[in-house]
Amino acid sequence: MHNSVLLALWAGISFVLYKIACSIILSRKRAATARQLGCLPAPPLELVPFDPLGLHNIAILIQADKNSLIPQWMEERHKRACAKAGREITTFYQNVMGGENYFTIEPKNIQAILATQFKDFGLGVVRNRNFSPLLGHGIFSTDGEQWAGARALLRPQFARDQVSDLELEEQHVQHLLQAIPKNANGWTDVTDIEPLFFRLTIDSATEFLFGESVDSQLSALPGYKSSRIPLAVSEQEFGVAFDRAQAQISTATRFGDASWLVFSSDRSHIQRCHSFIDHYVQLALSKDKSRPQSSSSDKKQKYIFLDALVESTRDPVELRTHLISILLAGRDTTASLLSYIFMCFAQHPHVFQHLRSVVLSTFGTYSSPQNLTFEALKSCNYLQWVINETLRLYPVVPIDGRRALRDTTIPTGGGPDGTAPIFVKKDTNVEYSVYVMHRRKDLWGPDADKYRPERWDGRKAGWEYLPFNGGPRICIGQQFALVEAAYTIVRLTQKFERIESAGNLWDPVEKGGEGIIKHKLSLTMCPDGVKLRMKEAAE
Repeated sequence: MHNSVLLALWAGISFVLYKIACSIILSRKRAATARQLGCLPAPPLELVPFDPLGLHNIAILIQADKNSLIPQWMEERHKRACAKAGREITTFYQNVMGGENYFTIEPKNIQAILATQFKDFGLGVVRNRNFSPLLGHGIFSTDGEQWAGARALLRPQFARDQVSDLELEEQHVQHLLQAIPKNANGWTDVTDIEPLFFRLTIDSATEFLFGESVDSQLSALPGYKSSRIPLAVSEQEFGVAFDRAQAQISTATRFGDASWLVFSSDRSHIQRCHSFIDHYVQLALSKDKSRPQSSSSDKKQKYIFLDALVESTRDPVELRTHLISILLAGRDTTASLLSYIFMCFAQHPHVFQHLRSVVLSTFGTYSSPQNLTFEALKSCNYLQWVINETLRLYPVVPIDGRRALRDTTIPTGGGPDGTAPIFVKKDTNVEYSVYVMHRRKDLWGPDADKYRPERWDGRKAGWEYLPFNGGPRICIGQQFALVEAAYTIVRLTQKFERIESAGNLWDPVEKGGEGIIKHKLSLTMCPDGVKLRMKEAAE
């Protein structure tokens, strides 16, 4: 018995010594490789003198999240790092729960992890584990061949012919206008337009995906009675559950390897989301394939994303995975963009008036619209400048990141002057913030923090402008989002001749506000309220 205990103790000690020896050998090997490649360490971000576990970083992140100020916190953190180093820093090292993490706002580094060194970086096991309960194993929650297969399946569904069909969008814009009460003097009641935009985009997204809209805008009107058979999960319940499920997984994702600190075992919101999507999946799978297709002489057949997808796979779980991923992107991206644009219109009325004059001369009046086509919307310069400038200052995904899948490097940011490459060990996180990068004065000029659409006159942006990501994972639905946003902007700009803020936190102090833009951040970012009064145009 005594010998057995000694043997077990010796085996345990030997195993620990073996692991220590392996770690030392690996560290020396990595150090030698880094020297051969000319790599130098990135400057550390040290907010307090002694914080070996990075707990101070976690505490500040929690507080910023609570106050809806994470984008500003990221920008302030970068400024503090620059002040401490006495120079401009675009990449720094930070300790989070004892793990190594890098943060960068350098276009060359972001290009490397998203494109030129794409195979060296992925979403990583932790992020995919956090995303998969809601999103399954789709384009937003897989790496490697599994991701490539999902991407290849979805990409053809976003061909130009599909996303340039604007016939159905008008109906959803009309439903939006029904939800905005108007007074006899032509002014609307004070209306928070943000939730209306989210209803607009979920209606158009579900029509595109399922072949029928959930009509969330109509169902929110007083006295509305639906003629449909009630679903197990209503459209209102789905919207609430979708928001809460996103908030749950996005909070866990922001904490990365420390996500266990905010882990929630409650899956009820996710289950309601899945139940809602599964209803439409079963409808598509049960359609009679023996029915004859309409001939070429018939009216153009309505494109339905789900029906097209069923031609490639009949796995109900896989179909749900793809649908919920596209619904997330289709609803939240466009609604957030529209919310920020109309916030900017209220803050900068001269921009709204200039755009309105351009819209009226190009697309006609509200009651007599003309030339509202995909091509015309894309070629309307000032309209595109407004969209670009809004996405520059308020990108809907302000922070993202990748995890090193193997020992690798990023091109720059190391050493005393920040020009040397940085060695990145396997399983190290590299976070990047386009929100902060889009506000760099050395990239965008001394007025980088100002809203000025004219800066886009003649400008062709590269990797310093990434509102829809870049590289092989670039957003496949960006044209769908941009065209829907442009169409909605044009119709509302035709309808209303003035826009005023009505008691928002982001109003200037002299007008009763706090002068602070609070951002609700889940998997995407949107302003915390856009309360407006709008005056209907007299034609």
